[in-house]
Amino acid sequence: MVLSHAASDSDASVHSTFASRYVRTSLPRFKMPENSIPKEAAYQIINDELMLDGNPRLNLASFVTTWMEPECDKLIMASINKNYVDMDEYPVTTELQNRCVNMIAHLFNAPLGETETAVGVGTVGSSEAIMLAGLAFKRKWQNKRKAEGKPFDKPNIVTGANVQVCWEKFARYFEVELKEVKLSEGYYVMDPEKAVEMVDENTICVAAILGSTLNGEFEDVKLLNDLLVQKNKETGWDTPIHVDAASGGFIAPFLYPELEWDFRLPLVKSINVSGHKYGLVYAGIGWVVWRNKEDLPDELIFHINYLGADQPTFTLNFSKGSSQVIAQYYQLIRLGHEGYRNVMENCRENMIVLREGLEKTERFNIVSKDVGVPLVAFSLKDNSSHTEFEVSDMLRRYGWILPAYTMPPDAQDITVLRVVIREDFSRTLAERLVIDIENVMRELDELPSRVIHKISIGEVKSEANGDKLMVTVKKGDMEKPREVSNGLKKLVSDKPVFC
Repeated sequence: MVLSHAASDSDASVHSTFASRYVRTSLPRFKMPENSIPKEAAYQIINDELMLDGNPRLNLASFVTTWMEPECDKLIMASINKNYVDMDEYPVTTELQNRCVNMIAHLFNAPLGETETAVGVGTVGSSEAIMLAGLAFKRKWQNKRKAEGKPFDKPNIVTGANVQVCWEKFARYFEVELKEVKLSEGYYVMDPEKAVEMVDENTICVAAILGSTLNGEFEDVKLLNDLLVQKNKETGWDTPIHVDAASGGFIAPFLYPELEWDFRLPLVKSINVSGHKYGLVYAGIGWVVWRNKEDLPDELIFHINYLGADQPTFTLNFSKGSSQVIAQYYQLIRLGHEGYRNVMENCRENMIVLREGLEKTERFNIVSKDVGVPLVAFSLKDNSSHTEFEVSDMLRRYGWILPAYTMPPDAQDITVLRVVIREDFSRTLAERLVIDIENVMRELDELPSRVIHKISIGEVKSEANGDKLMVTVKKGDMEKPREVSNGLKKLVSDKPVFC
């Protein structure tokens, strides 16, 4: 029997998407397909593939917010089609951005008068915020050097080796030398005394980190300020400070209000903070605020009028969504000081639960500090048989995404595991993670030792061979290849001999 065309169309409308022809063939991966497919099929195909991503709530590597209240989700979706840069078309959104800037500036104790507005801007994250702050320092330093008739072609920034990669990007992209204070075993943040020693007449600023990515520790901005004040007095320089408070800017004011790290210190001229970290907003939103108008050179601000009225702008990008700005304003007025304090205290308490649970196993050294970002960074007391990377790999079997990494110079021999405690990481999850880590350690103990101690004689080399990794030990005229297990491939660059 031959089906009519109408019947075929009807059948197509009632058949399951998974029974349709659109899921029976592979879709092009690198070129657009020639023909269209139904919206239901497109949705299902993409949704199915996304199931293979990790669970954001179990991504303990990330500082970025992975949960917000449903009411805020609604605001985000309602404004997702607004282009934030169209200030004349969306004046209320622009007003909300300005309110956020002023709230954050006051939170950081900016010296503002009763009617004075703060100087700052919303960005897509702290990386853009740092680029803008760095450019302001560079331009102000150059202008001063030009006025004094001195060379202005070799600017530098002093940081610790623990800075986030965005600082390296700024230095490379905008031709500024990055002078890094090396770390040492047991001391994983910038030493203020060593930093001030590295300052010279070409230093455009010293960058301090309030919440190191490596172990969450706050650097001593107060000591840095005091030492730099003294050096400026002795040399006649006016080297300023920028505080990268990407992680700690929304923590310190609520957990450690007496800690002096912000605009209460005279040399702190600008601060950046990530709204999408402990500002409790989805990615990506960041903020940068300046102490006063004099710290942001006018020539960096552009004025446009082709979108309507005159609009000043100081950003690296142009168009961006309004949703995250609105979400930040929601969180600031919804939670207030009380709500943010409660969230941060809860995160700290869950951090303590996790840390104490790990300490009871007697298998780990804790390298994070009590005062700082609520996270737990830890390393194996004994990694002669198994490594932190193996622990990280095996925890993925339980659904946890937990990073393992080596410290920067000169502490690169230390490998660390890190758990970031976010708002949505509950007490139950903290206790569950300890249980799963204990299970992983028992499983590793039952496996044969995979790590070979470094060979003290002969020449060692390694190379990839398809899915295998071969390590060759050469002694005299004899070579003996050995295959390395898949789970340890990533380690060869740091520890060359494994099996």
